[in-house]
Amino acid sequence: MDETLIITGTPQIYNRTTTARMIWTVCFWLVPAALWGVYLYGIGALKILLASIVTSLGIEGGIGLLKKESTLQDGSACLTGLLIGMLLPPTVPLFIPILAASFSMLVVKWSFGGLGKNWMNPALAGWAFVALSFPDQMRTWLFPAMVRGVDAVTSSTPLSLLKNKLFLEGVKGASPMEILAGAGFPRSLMDGTWTDWLNGKILEPLGILLPPGYIDLFFGFTPGAIGETSAFLLLVGTIALIGKGILPWEVPLSVFSVFGTLVFLFGGLPYGLGWGAGDVLFQFFTGGFLLGAFYMATDLVTSPLTRVGLLLYGAGIGGVTFLIRMYGGPGEGIGFAILFMNVFVPLLNRFLTPGRKG
Repeated sequence: MDETLIITGTPQIYNRTTTARMIWTVCFWLVPAALWGVYLYGIGALKILLASIVTSLGIEGGIGLLKKESTLQDGSACLTGLLIGMLLPPTVPLFIPILAASFSMLVVKWSFGGLGKNWMNPALAGWAFVALSFPDQMRTWLFPAMVRGVDAVTSSTPLSLLKNKLFLEGVKGASPMEILAGAGFPRSLMDGTWTDWLNGKILEPLGILLPPGYIDLFFGFTPGAIGETSAFLLLVGTIALIGKGILPWEVPLSVFSVFGTLVFLFGGLPYGLGWGAGDVLFQFFTGGFLLGAFYMATDLVTSPLTRVGLLLYGAGIGGVTFLIRMYGGPGEGIGFAILFMNVFVPLLNRFLTPGRKG
């Protein structure tokens, strides 16, 4: 019997997943965290989200008309606009999300040729542009309504308040939560109720006590950007996306491992608590760390191609984030850390991509 081996051109492995399907799935799982921000901070947050998304879609559609090739259906413009809105404080005037989205789409994305050709994350670049251009507007925050109990109270984020206490007032010898409590940082009734229940029913018999404040951090009852505060909803979306194989697990694993280890070993030193006394949980739940580590550091276009490259890329993000948070000016750190590591992705790809065989 004559057996014939038929060799076809690449790709030789077929997968029904498309770029558009992956991007729209990420958008779908980000929407709950964005809507939670609208619930926490009011209709102004919704206007910011819409301004950013509409601007991104408008520019994408306009460029499509000029090129006579529509790219709106791939979802990348919608995702960029959604992420920019989620990264902004709920108090910024509407021209800021419009400028951020315009910079992202025109300068970072399309000046390099469109989706897949940009060398840095467009949403983060737009955020960095307005953060550096309008620092006063980008540092005004709101307490969620259920915490403040009044119509409008501006405040610092937990991280920015800690920076002031540590470096301006010289407060030492206390943990981040103890410093916040001493500064009169408000907590929700839910935080007190759930903390007492967890300690009394579960943790205390195990010899562990959860300090007040972590429940607020986990569910987002603190001042922050519109879509970054709810660790719970961001984690739910992340689990779904990693389960579907859309987000690469190597990057967040590396980011969390390096950043968490550095915080544990050295994070207590600025607070005067010594070695091995850093509050890892507090650092994970603040400053947009989860949004950055899961949804922006994992951007397929601006992250390395190999597994080793992804791990090194994530390790760099974790290390730079720690340095910025502990010893730099910005309180959050992870946004600038991701942009910094985007610069090294071509280098990682050059030296870590395996050569052709045969």
